[in-house]
Amino acid sequence: MAEPFFVHGGVVKYRVVRPWQQATGIFPVSQIAVSPDDKVYLLRRERPMIMVFDSAGRFVDTLDHPRLVSAHGICIAPDGRLLVSTYDAHQVLIFDRDYRPLGELGRFGEPRWGEPFNSPTGIAVAPSGDIYVADGYGNARIHRFRADGSWCSSWGEPGAGPGEFSTPHAVSVLPDGRVLVCDRDNDRIQVFDAQGGFLAVWGPFVRPMDLWVDPSGRVFVTEQTPRISVCDTSGRVIGRMRAFGVYPHGIAGDSSGGLYVAEQGPEHHVTKYEPCG
Repeated sequence: MAEPFFVHGGVVKYRVVRPWQQATGIFPVSQIAVSPDDKVYLLRRERPMIMVFDSAGRFVDTLDHPRLVSAHGICIAPDGRLLVSTYDAHQVLIFDRDYRPLGELGRFGEPRWGEPFNSPTGIAVAPSGDIYVADGYGNARIHRFRADGSWCSSWGEPGAGPGEFSTPHAVSVLPDGRVLVCDRDNDRIQVFDAQGGFLAVWGPFVRPMDLWVDPSGRVFVTEQTPRISVCDTSGRVIGRMRAFGVYPHGIAGDSSGGLYVAEQGPEHHVTKYEPCG
């Protein structure tokens, strides 16, 4: 067995486990989500669209659905619902804890300009239950839905000004309710209040792809350099560490502070960063 190696994120030192999963044929992986009981959901770009592992990398289960004709974003809501964006079908699909369909946002195969959806990319669910969707490949919008799936509001236009986007690639919510958007092709993260009011710009970053917020509010950002940046709740960079592959795409964390990163490149891996000091 090769000797382990380590990276440092400015606050925490990590042992790098690469590859982490104890299975082959799982790639390419677009995004990752981790449940409260530390099951790791890998969102793939081929069928079966979702493969589930435990935190040690052992295979658990698969999930697929006829409406999942493509997949880009995945998240697990505080109440355990699983949400997946399918960009070619222009929808967000919602499943319960047992993978049973609960509902759909958007109309299957019907892209819309300015409205939900036109190739949506990322999803986040706030503690309030509100659902935020980054509508990033066709539109340049963020859409907000209530917990019951009813549309609430939308904001954003193509551009580089405050509240404008060039590929809003991912979205997340801070513990205080602020909404973070990876404005990928503008090399920045934009910050909004819960209703979409513009608050701030963080950066610059290099094509930020995804972000994960830990329970303390620290924000982990994957970039195409390749690296992972760590920010505090004001957007100040407090650490950076190497990522692997050509660049890191999706990122998520577990209850012990471990990070799971989907690497893109000739050799796709899921890498786990285990905190060790």
